[in-house]
Amino acid sequence: QGEGWFKRAPAALFYRLLRKMVDVEMALDSGDFRLMSRRALDHLNAMPERYRFIRGMVSWIGLKQVAFAYERHQRFAGTTHYPLKKMVLLAMDAMTSFSIVPLRFASHLGLIFGFLGLAALGYTLSSWFAGSVLPGWTSLAAIVLILGSVQLLVLGIFGEYLGRMYMETKRRPLYLINEIAAHDPAAGKLPVHRLQEMAHELAKGAARASGRV
Repeated sequence: QGEGWFKRAPAALFYRLLRKMVDVEMALDSGDFRLMSRRALDHLNAMPERYRFIRGMVSWIGLKQVAFAYERHQRFAGTTHYPLKKMVLLAMDAMTSFSIVPLRFASHLGLIFGFLGLAALGYTLSSWFAGSVLPGWTSLAAIVLILGSVQLLVLGIFGEYLGRMYMETKRRPLYLINEIAAHDPAAGKLPVHRLQEMAHELAKGAARASGRV
């Protein structure tokens, strides 16, 4: 309560757009206030990122979450210390931390302008054969559109590689380990007999899957 449509509407639109752009399941219209288990907190603290979008990082961990709906009353005193500038910075952190869709935007624009350029070129050729083409501008517009689309496609390819390198530099783990069984801290590795048992179990599972057992 107490917040105008100028803040509520962009926030609601942002959450729904972000949900379409990222690979993790994010809760809509959620805040940063939450209770976390020690395991979830350890995983969160282990992530080495400096630009931290906490709501997305918690969802990326993948542990079970439960939402509690509550009625937020109007601010009793004071004013917000989260102006529009900070909201825009938060949105930028969210998009750049969990999505490379903005980098692929150039490729999409290149494809669109490429189709428009080909359509303009086809229209120019058909008009030329019909004898009603205007001299100069149609062919020039088609050439500019095609060349511009090629440039955008090349820029999109650069963006794709840049996005992959950017995601790699985050060094997020591929898997989050919940529990290590039969680990020997002194040796720093699993005992030999445990490794043999695991190999035997894997072999039995593979044989069962192939129908030999």
